[in-house]
Amino acid sequence: MLTRRGWALVSGSVVLASAGRTLGVLELYVLAAGGVGLVAAAVISVLVRGRSTLVGSRRLVPNRVHAGGDSRVELEVTNDGDRRSPVVFLRDTVTPDRGAAASSPADAAAATRHARFHIAPLDPGGGDRAAYRLGAERRGVFRVGPLEATVSDPFGLARLSSEAAPATELTVYPRIEVVSPPPLTTGHDPRLGGGHATFLGSGEEFYGLRAYEVGDDLRRVHWPSTARQDELMIRQHELPWQGRATVLLDVRHTAHDEASFEVAVSAAASLLSACWRRDSQVRLLTTDGQDSGFGSGPGHLQAAMEHLAVVEPGTDRLGSLVSAIRRRATGALVTITTTAPVGPLEQLAGSAGYGWSALVLVAGARGKTRATPPAALTVLVDPARGDTFGDAWNRATAAAHAGTGRR
Repeated sequence: MLTRRGWALVSGSVVLASAGRTLGVLELYVLAAGGVGLVAAAVISVLVRGRSTLVGSRRLVPNRVHAGGDSRVELEVTNDGDRRSPVVFLRDTVTPDRGAAASSPADAAAATRHARFHIAPLDPGGGDRAAYRLGAERRGVFRVGPLEATVSDPFGLARLSSEAAPATELTVYPRIEVVSPPPLTTGHDPRLGGGHATFLGSGEEFYGLRAYEVGDDLRRVHWPSTARQDELMIRQHELPWQGRATVLLDVRHTAHDEASFEVAVSAAASLLSACWRRDSQVRLLTTDGQDSGFGSGPGHLQAAMEHLAVVEPGTDRLGSLVSAIRRRATGALVTITTTAPVGPLEQLAGSAGYGWSALVLVAGARGKTRATPPAALTVLVDPARGDTFGDAWNRATAAAHAGTGRR
């Protein structure tokens, strides 16, 4: 109820009263009584006006952005009471909820931001609007709100707060850089075309049935088979020359520092986005056991981005995934790590099951990299020198395409 200013005035009045008794000065008693009376009047004023009758709503446009972008937060408040509202102070708080920005209490405190507004008195049923820009500098899930409405006295001695609107979430995906996708390759996949044109010439020739995957077009559901199998079945059409790409992200906490980890996550997101724009089937793997499976729909990409928005350095479970990864080896493989590939990583980088492989080495503080793996392409990114993944990848792929032999 009382603010710091109010408590300070009460404390000062007590000191004045004590001094007046000790010194026998009547004026000090008068000043002490005046201070206490002013605080009492402030409390009564706030209680009489009561809690704020404002009811608010919030809209994020958009509610999912990539790091480096921004979202517009639109607030709308309405006086839900039966009398004119007082002047109300609104505060909207933005705090990290999950992801890189919430990795430690210190980071969370540093990343907490506030938007503040004063709303003029509103008639019953009247409303007002406010908006602000929310810059997204780091990936993660951020909690926007709740919207706090505060009624205070004119001197700022007492206040009463209430929630005007609940909290909402803003998801910030990793930063995306424009890169060229891995080359198209042939590989054994019974659900895709064999690299030849179909009879219809546009990939609409019926090829078979398969189980529904997130992002599939529901217009292709085969209802008779769905009824027999008791699960959604999709009519699979041949997709001539539709590529497949697997992005393997090393998230071992022993391999990364903070800078290298963020560059590696951004590289994975950029490659997934590039492959998706080409309408390739993409798959995200992480060394902590995450496997998105292959997919090409917008829902599949969004699910992968949601995971990358909150992924943190974790344990090493790559050894248990090697056999499963090699069994489903097809298309292109891009491995993103920070150290020279050893053990399972080296086996995967040089796996003959993939039509093409690349290794992205992000230089970090936890070990020097060596560019000597058995991969078709090696890309070295050193953030300390100002390198960006996009520039390093595009230079390396352009040089490889031109046949210069440079890496």
